[in-house]
Amino acid sequence: MATILDLNADVGEGFGRWELGDDDAVLATVTSANVACGFHAGDPATMTRTVRTAHERGVAVGAHVSYRDLAGFGRRYVDATEDELTGDVVYQIGALQAIARSVGAHVDYVKPHGALYNTIASDERHARAVITALQLVDPALPLVGLAGSPLLETARAAGLTVVAEVFADRAYTPGGTLLSRREPGAVLHDPQEVAERVVRWARTGTITAVDGSEVRVRGESVCVHGDSPGAVEMARAVRSGLEGAGIALRPFRAADPR
Repeated sequence: MATILDLNADVGEGFGRWELGDDDAVLATVTSANVACGFHAGDPATMTRTVRTAHERGVAVGAHVSYRDLAGFGRRYVDATEDELTGDVVYQIGALQAIARSVGAHVDYVKPHGALYNTIASDERHARAVITALQLVDPALPLVGLAGSPLLETARAAGLTVVAEVFADRAYTPGGTLLSRREPGAVLHDPQEVAERVVRWARTGTITAVDGSEVRVRGESVCVHGDSPGAVEMARAVRSGLEGAGIALRPFRAADPR
């Protein structure tokens, strides 16, 4: 049974006058914040506001990097070369680092978003590009990835710290991957059901897949999507359920004095 876990959510995913999700309420609930860096969502003002709020609340800040796909919210595959993708990831991390410094904060980790997240879980070419970007910017930055995916071992072998992630509100295939958002039931919406599912995973290490089979998953961080309907209620229910089960919640990377 897990005794300590991180609870993360995607935030800062508005753009200009367009707002998505209740970041303020989400940041009052989670322990780590995946902040959009401008390629799938986010703009300088939104990034600054989000990082400042997270920092004030003791929430760890992560660079939520993506393919260059603002119109598609980063959910479309982009057939970039390794060099192109490495440069895009370096650019996004660097942008968030500069904004973090401007408000007295710092970037604690990197978590890819959407199509990039799912692609690098098994695609060696784009996985190498992301790993290279972290090595170039700061090899000490942990990389968050899908629990059980080949990416984690590849990144670990390259000298990076990796954090295995489990999704609270996403359906799993029998193979331990996320069910495509194109499929019915890919995103779960009932806060109580999701909370019970996460607590059961924390206690047993298994998640029920879409076919009813049990998938063993080892993870250190639990993600609740900040852009889903009822995201705040979902995050609160998951936090309450885990704490009620005696599991402490805190960022997987403690505050860094840099």
